Parts: sequence; C-alpha cells; structure tokens
Amino acid sequence: MNDCLFFGSNQDPILLENESNIITKPIQFKFENENENENENEKQIKQISTGFFSTVFLFENGKAIEYFKYSNQNPHKIEIENIQKVTVGYANEAILTKEGNVFAKGKDINLNNSNEFINISSLIENKNDRIIEDVVSGAFSIYLLTSNQNAYGIGSNDFGQIGFDSETLYETEKPILMMKNVSKIFSGNSSAHVFLLNSNQELFGCGNNDLGQLGLGESRKEESKIQN
Repeated sequence: MNDCLFFGSNQDPILLENESNIITKPIQFKFENENENENENEKQIKQISTGFFSTVFLFENGKAIEYFKYSNQNPHKIEIENIQKVTVGYANEAILTKEGNVFAKGKDINLNNSNEFINISSLIENKNDRIIEDVVSGAFSIYLLTSNQNAYGIGSNDFGQIGFDSETLYETEKPILMMKNVSKIFSGNSSAHVFLLNSNQELFGCGNNDLGQLGLGESRKEESKIQN
C-alpha cells in the first residue's frame, strides 16, 4: 500500500491509536482492518474525501471504505463496485461509479434512511441525463454534472444553493436541473454555495453569501438565483 500521511484532529473515532487528539506533524496512517492476504496492487489509495462525520478512502481497484465519527467500529466497507470518485460533505456521502451512476446518502438526501445509499442519478426525470460525469458534495446538498453538460442539485436549498428561492423550495429529494452548458462544478464539503463553469469559461455561483463567499460583498446574504 502506498503511504498515507495524517495530521489534524484525531477525535472520535481515533483514526490513529495511541496518539493524542491533535496531530501537529504528519504521521503514517494504518488501516485497522487491513487484510495481509490482499494483492498489494489492490490496496493503492486513489482518493480520500473527508467531512465532519465521516472519511472515505477510495482504492485503485474501485473499492472504498468509510470511517465514522462518534463510532468505535472498524472501517466499514462500502458495498458498491467500480467506484470512480468519492465525495463527502458535512452530512452526506456520494459515490460516482465508472458506469456513470451516483449513489448517495445523508439526512437531506434519503429522508427514509440517512445511512442507506440510494441511486440518485436514476431519479433524474430526463432519462438522457442519467449518465453522470462528475459529482461534488456541499454541506447538505449534492451536485451532479451529466455527460450532456447539465448540472443538477439535490438536498438542502436553505440558502438557495440549488439555484432556487429557498422560500418556495427549501429542499428536494430528487435532482433538479440548475443550469445547462456546464463544464465543471465546484463546492466545499462544509459550504452552502456552489460555482458552475460553462463551456465559455464564464463562472456562475449561488447560495450562502453571509461572508462574501460569492464575491458579492457581505450586504447580500443569500443569492438564490445563479449569478455570473
């Protein structure tokens, strides 16, 4: 396995045993459930995504495991195959497969069972948009970029981060079309705003602006419509 260095908060769960809560210098991370009989080529780390409640490790063989905060359990294997990308928000997780499907979970994504992954790409009404090229997690929302370059949002819209007035659409259980002709999407895992870049290299944003996150000045607290 390639080396994985860790530093920062080490609270609940204790990812690094016998270490203090605050790690000030990078030290090597060890997986507690590491199977020594596995092929070393199948344990290469491809990506790590972390949020407030969980951390997900993606390996080169398309498999992933997750750690949960406030849990003493060992790392949990994610029962999804052929994973291309993982993204973790403040309270959600999303998995993009090599086939273009997105599985996600979280209290603002699956109201019936926040711990169960559901295929949110299959919920897109336009069947021609169900092949997903990229996915990113915001704090309580998830954004999808389709192979047709259309951007969708699902989850919380309390700050207009899905591009609609939050008074009329506070949250949505199905992906809603936000913008067409999008080449890239950007959002932080603890943020309630999103940026979208179109094919003409024009940047758009919407969502929480209480600290000027959208570059509009602190006087504009919320922007529910996508702004250039």
